[in-house]
Amino acid sequence: MHTVETLNEGLKRAYSLTITAKDIEARVDAELKRVAPQIRMPGFRPGKVPTNLVRKMHGPAMMQDALNNSVQDGIQALIAEHRLRPAMQPSVALAPGYELGSDAELTVELEVLPDVPTPQIDGIKLERLTVPVADDAVESQLMRFAEQQKRYDDAPEGHAAATGDLVVMDFVGKVDGVAFDGGTGTDMSVEIGSGRLIPGFEDQVVGAVKGEERQIAVSFPDNYPEKSLAGKAATFDLVIKDVRLARDAVIDEELATSLGLESLEQLRGLLKGQIEQEHNGLTRTHMKRKLLDQLAAGHDFPVPPSMVEAEFAQIWQQLEHEATHEADPAAALAEMESEREDYRKIAERRVRLGLLLSEIGQANGVEVSAQEMNRLIAQAAQQYSPEERQRFIQYIQQEPMAAAQLRAPLYEDKVVDWLFARAEITDRDVTRDELEAAIESEDGFATGTHVHDHDHDHDHDRKSKKKAAKNAAESATDADAAAETAEAADAPKPKRASAKKAKAEDDAPAATDADAPAKKPAARKKKAADEA
Repeated sequence: MHTVETLNEGLKRAYSLTITAKDIEARVDAELKRVAPQIRMPGFRPGKVPTNLVRKMHGPAMMQDALNNSVQDGIQALIAEHRLRPAMQPSVALAPGYELGSDAELTVELEVLPDVPTPQIDGIKLERLTVPVADDAVESQLMRFAEQQKRYDDAPEGHAAATGDLVVMDFVGKVDGVAFDGGTGTDMSVEIGSGRLIPGFEDQVVGAVKGEERQIAVSFPDNYPEKSLAGKAATFDLVIKDVRLARDAVIDEELATSLGLESLEQLRGLLKGQIEQEHNGLTRTHMKRKLLDQLAAGHDFPVPPSMVEAEFAQIWQQLEHEATHEADPAAALAEMESEREDYRKIAERRVRLGLLLSEIGQANGVEVSAQEMNRLIAQAAQQYSPEERQRFIQYIQQEPMAAAQLRAPLYEDKVVDWLFARAEITDRDVTRDELEAAIESEDGFATGTHVHDHDHDHDHDRKSKKKAAKNAAESATDADAAAETAEAADAPKPKRASAKKAKAEDDAPAATDADAPAKKPAARKKKAADEA
């Protein structure tokens, strides 16, 4: 193998690599010797098939495999020889006109990780905003919880259903007079006014009494997920089987025992712990952002353009998804487009912080243990169908870059915790509103990546830029996970998991729930970037 460096400019490198036909042929000969004893051919005893016949039958395929293996080994040798640290997977191109049996001329292009300056981590000062859990906050949460756990009593005979009542019904949905799949159900319970069903459905149940049969007319939304029903007019034949009245929310022992708890005090303790956990998460989010702001302000070095582009693509894809759910998607996309370069700067900041945190962690012995890694793999595998889980686990175990990508968020948090332990931290009690306002503020995100809010009254403009700024502050990429291998062609694809996907604020298809003709899912969850 012969290599010649053809480009050394900044973080970009390019090489001309020649793999001789002799080297490739040697690999073919070695493979022939290995497989020949295993070949079966009519007229020959097992293991006695002449090598030349094996070559005639399987030579081209063996030659191609030998070439592929030679290229892979050649790239690894090139990386080792020149002590390269690739930022992303190298780009490899075979010279045009190559024919099997001749020398292979390759062009290898890649970007390398920069030499990160010694991180300046002395003198970091942080303020920890803490929110004490007040008794009234626990009681408010308890009351909201009691309201969510509504209990109902039978309505008096002849009571007309009103907003807030629970109606139990059978239904048959029809389009053009023909019942459609998934549009029939029995004993469906729905609270009038809950907004579970498609627009207009619940309103037409108001006034119904037990035992009544009525027909209502509705139209499925244009963006209804079940395309065969989207935008169509429909009727529903209803049989009202029961009407029930909601009890006033009561905080008592029965509320706790109905949940399998021993006492009301135990429920209070659980809710207090939940509030404390939420507050601690918000406190950490704020501290982490301020920490990363200080690191970003004190360090500036070139980063690989390919990593920035990959990070930018991820941010842009998220914003495009959010724009589709705005009242005016076209206007939201146009607003985004006008600020494309601001988002690109955010991506550059994220990459730089990722490399910086990686350098700090490596220099100070921060590691993700094998036990922690196994736990990460097991958690990630839950996204996949049972038959795909083992394949996913094997993929992660065999692909170092995929494993590094999975490990990166935990590694980042461990480095952040290491820095917290060495920072000078002062505590200040605040209210939850004050803490949330501090997190929502764009002040402090700006180091080299400020996103100017040109129109403070534009809801999408404000929300999308805050989310992107939060992404920039909260998320950094482990340098070892630079290659985005999770989407590799041979990687198993995860099943759809609602816990991992942000749900659209569209109406759910009736066919997905035998109990309802047209439920609406919960409002979209906040992005991980907003929750940290």
